[in-house]
Amino acid sequence: MNTLPPPSAPRALLSFDFDGTLHDPASDPPVPRGFFDRLAVLRERHQVLWGINTGRSLEYMIEGFEESLFPFLPDWVVAREREIHLPDARGGWVPHEPWNRRCEQDIHGLFEEVRELLDRIRHDIGQHTGAQWIAMEGEPAGLISRTEEEMEWIVRHITPLTAGQPLLSWQRNSIYLRFGHRAYQKGSSLAEVARLHGIPVERCFAMGDSHNDAEMLHSTHAGMIACPANSVPEIRERVSSAGGFIASSIHGEGVIEALAHFFPG
Repeated sequence: MNTLPPPSAPRALLSFDFDGTLHDPASDPPVPRGFFDRLAVLRERHQVLWGINTGRSLEYMIEGFEESLFPFLPDWVVAREREIHLPDARGGWVPHEPWNRRCEQDIHGLFEEVRELLDRIRHDIGQHTGAQWIAMEGEPAGLISRTEEEMEWIVRHITPLTAGQPLLSWQRNSIYLRFGHRAYQKGSSLAEVARLHGIPVERCFAMGDSHNDAEMLHSTHAGMIACPANSVPEIRERVSSAGGFIASSIHGEGVIEALAHFFPG
Protein backbone atom coordinates (compact mmCIF):
# COMPACT_ATOMS: atom_id res chain seq x y z
CA MET A 1 0.00 0.00 0.00
CA ASN A 2 1.29 3.44 -0.97
CA THR A 3 0.10 7.03 -0.95
CA LEU A 4 -1.86 8.70 -3.73
CA PRO A 5 0.35 10.15 -6.48
CA PRO A 6 1.95 13.21 -4.89
CA PRO A 7 0.65 16.65 -5.87
CA SER A 8 2.95 18.76 -8.04
CA ALA A 9 2.48 21.80 -5.78
CA PRO A 10 0.63 21.13 -2.49
CA ARG A 11 -1.94 23.83 -1.77
CA ALA A 12 -3.64 22.57 1.40
CA LEU A 13 -2.93 20.29 4.37
CA LEU A 14 -5.60 18.12 6.00
CA SER A 15 -5.13 16.78 9.56
CA PHE A 16 -7.51 14.15 10.99
CA ASP A 17 -7.71 12.65 14.43
CA PHE A 18 -8.32 8.92 14.12
CA ASP A 19 -10.22 7.30 17.01
CA GLY A 20 -13.59 8.93 17.60
CA THR A 21 -13.24 11.31 14.65
CA LEU A 22 -12.47 9.37 11.49
CA HIS A 23 -12.65 5.86 12.94
CA ASP A 24 -15.69 4.24 14.57
CA PRO A 25 -15.15 0.59 15.61
CA ALA A 26 -18.92 0.01 15.72
CA SER A 27 -19.29 0.81 12.02
CA ASP A 28 -18.62 -1.48 9.08
CA PRO A 29 -16.25 -0.44 7.70
CA PRO A 30 -14.84 1.62 10.60
CA VAL A 31 -13.88 4.41 8.16
CA PRO A 32 -16.47 5.09 5.44
CA ARG A 33 -15.46 4.46 1.83
CA GLY A 34 -16.78 7.89 0.92
CA PHE A 35 -13.94 9.48 2.88
CA PHE A 36 -11.32 7.99 0.58
CA ASP A 37 -13.37 8.88 -2.51
CA ARG A 38 -13.47 12.47 -1.29
CA LEU A 39 -9.71 12.53 -0.67
CA ALA A 40 -8.99 11.31 -4.18
CA VAL A 41 -11.08 14.14 -5.60
CA LEU A 42 -9.47 16.72 -3.32
CA ARG A 43 -6.02 15.54 -4.33
CA GLU A 44 -6.86 16.09 -7.98
CA ARG A 45 -8.79 19.36 -7.66
CA HIS A 46 -7.11 21.06 -4.69
CA GLN A 47 -3.66 19.41 -4.57
CA VAL A 48 -4.13 18.50 -0.89
CA LEU A 49 -1.82 16.56 1.40
CA TRP A 50 -3.49 14.65 4.21
CA GLY A 51 -2.44 12.90 7.39
CA ILE A 52 -3.50 11.21 10.59
CA ASN A 53 -2.81 13.07 13.85
CA THR A 54 -3.33 10.54 16.63
CA GLY A 55 -2.51 9.51 20.17
CA ARG A 56 -1.84 5.97 18.95
CA SER A 57 1.68 4.64 18.56
CA LEU A 58 2.83 4.19 14.96
CA GLU A 59 2.57 0.40 15.28
CA TYR A 60 -0.99 0.63 16.57
CA MET A 61 -1.84 3.11 13.82
CA ILE A 62 -0.59 0.74 11.14
CA GLU A 63 -2.96 -1.87 12.58
CA GLY A 64 -5.72 0.72 12.23
CA PHE A 65 -4.92 1.19 8.53
CA GLU A 66 -5.22 -2.55 7.96
CA GLU A 67 -8.35 -2.97 10.09
CA SER A 68 -10.07 -0.07 8.34
CA LEU A 69 -9.06 -1.32 4.87
CA PHE A 70 -7.33 1.89 3.84
CA PRO A 71 -6.94 1.78 0.02
CA PHE A 72 -3.95 4.14 0.23
CA LEU A 73 -1.70 5.55 2.94
CA PRO A 74 -1.76 9.08 4.33
CA ASP A 75 1.02 11.47 3.38
CA TRP A 76 2.19 11.71 7.00
CA VAL A 77 1.36 10.45 10.47
CA VAL A 78 1.71 12.15 13.83
CA ALA A 79 1.85 9.36 16.43
CA ARG A 80 1.59 9.71 20.24
CA GLU A 81 0.51 13.31 19.55
CA ARG A 82 4.11 14.30 18.80
CA GLU A 83 6.17 11.90 16.64
CA ILE A 84 6.15 12.72 12.93
CA HIS A 85 6.54 9.89 10.39
CA LEU A 86 6.69 10.13 6.61
CA PRO A 87 6.05 7.31 4.11
CA ASP A 88 8.82 5.81 2.01
CA ALA A 89 8.59 4.38 -1.50
CA ARG A 90 8.04 0.83 -0.20
CA GLY A 91 4.97 1.59 1.91
CA GLY A 92 6.96 1.87 5.15
CA TRP A 93 7.48 4.78 7.49
CA VAL A 94 10.52 6.96 8.18
CA PRO A 95 10.77 9.12 11.32
CA HIS A 96 11.16 12.83 10.70
CA GLU A 97 14.45 13.89 12.20
CA PRO A 98 15.57 16.06 13.89
CA TRP A 99 12.02 16.82 15.16
CA ASN A 100 11.47 13.42 16.76
CA ARG A 101 14.94 13.37 18.32
CA ARG A 102 14.57 16.87 19.75
CA CYS A 103 11.10 16.01 21.02
CA GLU A 104 12.30 12.94 22.92
CA GLN A 105 15.34 14.74 24.32
CA ASP A 106 13.23 17.62 25.60
CA ILE A 107 10.58 15.35 27.10
CA HIS A 108 13.04 13.12 28.93
CA GLY A 109 15.03 16.13 30.12
CA LEU A 110 11.85 17.71 31.47
CA PHE A 111 10.81 14.48 33.19
CA GLU A 112 14.14 14.34 34.99
CA GLU A 113 13.52 17.86 36.30
CA VAL A 114 10.00 17.08 37.52
CA ARG A 115 10.63 13.52 38.73
CA GLU A 116 9.66 14.30 42.33
CA LEU A 117 6.43 15.94 41.19
CA LEU A 118 5.52 12.98 38.99
CA ASP A 119 6.28 10.62 41.89
CA ARG A 120 3.92 12.62 44.09
CA ILE A 121 1.20 12.54 41.46
CA ARG A 122 1.66 8.79 41.06
CA HIS A 123 1.38 8.35 44.83
CA ASP A 124 -1.79 10.47 45.02
CA ILE A 125 -3.40 8.62 42.12
CA GLY A 126 -2.64 5.29 43.79
CA GLN A 127 -4.02 6.46 47.12
CA HIS A 128 -7.26 8.03 45.90
CA THR A 129 -8.21 6.27 42.66
CA GLY A 130 -8.10 2.92 40.94
CA ALA A 131 -6.31 4.33 37.91
CA GLN A 132 -3.37 2.44 36.43
CA TRP A 133 -0.03 4.25 36.11
CA ILE A 134 1.83 3.63 32.84
CA ALA A 135 5.61 3.93 32.41
CA MET A 136 7.37 2.16 29.55
CA GLU A 137 9.67 2.78 26.59
CA GLY A 138 8.26 5.67 24.59
CA GLU A 139 5.67 6.40 27.30
CA PRO A 140 7.59 7.80 30.30
CA ALA A 141 4.51 8.75 32.31
CA GLY A 142 0.78 8.28 31.82
CA LEU A 143 -2.29 6.66 33.32
CA ILE A 144 -5.54 4.92 32.53
CA SER A 145 -8.56 5.62 34.74
CA ARG A 146 -11.49 3.29 35.30
CA THR A 147 -14.15 5.81 34.27
CA GLU A 148 -14.53 9.25 32.69
CA GLU A 149 -15.64 10.57 36.08
CA GLU A 150 -12.47 9.29 37.71
CA MET A 151 -10.42 11.00 35.01
CA GLU A 152 -12.24 14.27 35.69
CA TRP A 153 -11.19 13.99 39.35
CA ILE A 154 -7.60 13.26 38.34
CA VAL A 155 -7.42 16.30 36.06
CA ARG A 156 -8.85 18.56 38.77
CA HIS A 157 -6.29 17.18 41.22
CA ILE A 158 -3.17 17.48 39.06
CA THR A 159 -3.97 20.91 37.61
CA PRO A 160 -2.90 22.92 40.70
CA LEU A 161 0.00 20.54 41.40
CA THR A 162 1.54 21.22 37.99
CA ALA A 163 0.83 24.97 37.92
CA GLY A 164 4.45 25.78 38.80
CA GLN A 165 5.84 23.75 35.88
CA PRO A 166 4.91 25.66 32.69
CA LEU A 167 6.55 23.12 30.36
CA LEU A 168 4.81 20.08 31.86
CA SER A 169 1.52 19.30 30.19
CA TRP A 170 -0.67 16.32 29.47
CA GLN A 171 -2.82 15.01 26.66
CA ARG A 172 -6.12 13.44 27.62
CA ASN A 173 -8.47 11.31 25.55
CA SER A 174 -11.37 9.75 27.44
CA ILE A 175 -9.88 7.57 30.23
CA TYR A 176 -6.31 7.89 28.92
CA LEU A 177 -3.81 10.58 29.91
CA ARG A 178 -0.21 11.05 28.75
CA PHE A 179 2.20 13.52 30.37
CA GLY A 180 4.47 15.41 28.02
CA HIS A 181 6.24 18.62 27.06
CA ARG A 182 4.03 21.61 26.27
CA ALA A 183 5.97 22.35 23.09
CA TYR A 184 5.12 18.97 21.53
CA GLN A 185 1.48 18.12 20.89
CA LYS A 186 -0.87 17.70 17.94
CA GLY A 187 -0.91 21.41 17.14
CA SER A 188 2.85 22.00 17.10
CA SER A 189 3.35 18.73 15.20
CA LEU A 190 0.85 19.85 12.57
CA ALA A 191 2.70 23.17 12.28
CA GLU A 192 5.97 21.30 11.67
CA VAL A 193 4.37 19.20 8.90
CA ALA A 194 3.00 22.39 7.33
CA ARG A 195 6.46 23.97 7.51
CA LEU A 196 8.00 20.98 5.75
CA HIS A 197 5.63 21.44 2.82
CA GLY A 198 5.53 25.24 2.82
CA ILE A 199 1.78 25.42 3.47
CA PRO A 200 0.46 28.52 5.31
CA VAL A 201 -1.76 28.25 8.38
CA GLU A 202 -4.85 29.48 6.56
CA ARG A 203 -4.59 26.49 4.19
CA CYS A 204 -4.42 23.95 7.02
CA PHE A 205 -7.56 21.98 7.94
CA ALA A 206 -7.82 20.12 11.27
CA MET A 207 -10.61 17.96 12.69
CA GLY A 208 -10.86 16.19 16.06
CA ASP A 209 -13.31 15.18 18.75
CA SER A 210 -11.54 14.98 22.13
CA HIS A 211 -9.42 16.91 24.63
CA ASN A 212 -6.09 15.95 23.08
CA ASP A 213 -7.17 17.61 19.83
CA ALA A 214 -7.51 21.06 21.44
CA GLU A 215 -4.12 22.47 20.37
CA MET A 216 -4.65 21.26 16.82
CA LEU A 217 -8.02 23.04 16.68
CA HIS A 218 -6.54 26.49 17.18
CA SER A 219 -6.04 29.35 14.75
CA THR A 220 -2.31 29.23 15.49
CA HIS A 221 -2.09 25.92 13.66
CA ALA A 222 -5.13 25.64 11.37
CA GLY A 223 -7.23 28.17 9.50
CA MET A 224 -10.02 25.63 8.94
CA ILE A 225 -11.20 23.65 11.98
CA ALA A 226 -14.05 21.20 12.49
CA CYS A 227 -15.38 18.50 14.78
CA PRO A 228 -17.92 15.67 14.38
CA ALA A 229 -21.26 15.65 16.17
CA ASN A 230 -19.97 13.12 18.75
CA SER A 231 -17.26 15.50 20.06
CA VAL A 232 -16.89 16.23 23.76
CA PRO A 233 -18.51 19.53 24.88
CA GLU A 234 -15.17 21.31 25.37
CA ILE A 235 -14.16 20.65 21.76
CA ARG A 236 -17.56 21.66 20.40
CA GLU A 237 -17.26 24.92 22.32
CA ARG A 238 -13.73 25.55 21.06
CA VAL A 239 -14.72 24.98 17.45
CA SER A 240 -17.88 27.04 17.75
CA SER A 241 -16.18 30.01 19.42
CA ALA A 242 -13.52 30.04 16.71
CA GLY A 243 -16.10 30.08 13.91
CA GLY A 244 -15.31 26.53 12.84
CA PHE A 245 -17.64 23.84 11.54
CA ILE A 246 -19.55 21.38 13.75
CA ALA A 247 -20.83 18.49 11.66
CA SER A 248 -24.34 17.17 12.12
CA SER A 249 -23.07 13.61 11.56
CA ILE A 250 -20.81 11.53 13.78
CA HIS A 251 -17.36 10.07 13.12
CA GLY A 252 -16.34 9.52 9.49
CA GLU A 253 -19.60 10.76 8.00
CA GLY A 254 -19.04 13.98 9.92
CA VAL A 255 -15.57 14.22 8.41
CA ILE A 256 -17.00 13.92 4.90
CA GLU A 257 -19.51 16.63 5.78
CA ALA A 258 -16.78 18.97 7.02
CA LEU A 259 -14.66 18.45 3.92
CA ALA A 260 -17.64 19.31 1.72
CA HIS A 261 -18.12 22.48 3.77
CA PHE A 262 -14.55 23.74 3.42
CA PHE A 263 -13.90 22.34 -0.07
CA PRO A 264 -17.26 22.62 -1.86
CA GLY A 265 -17.90 21.09 -5.25
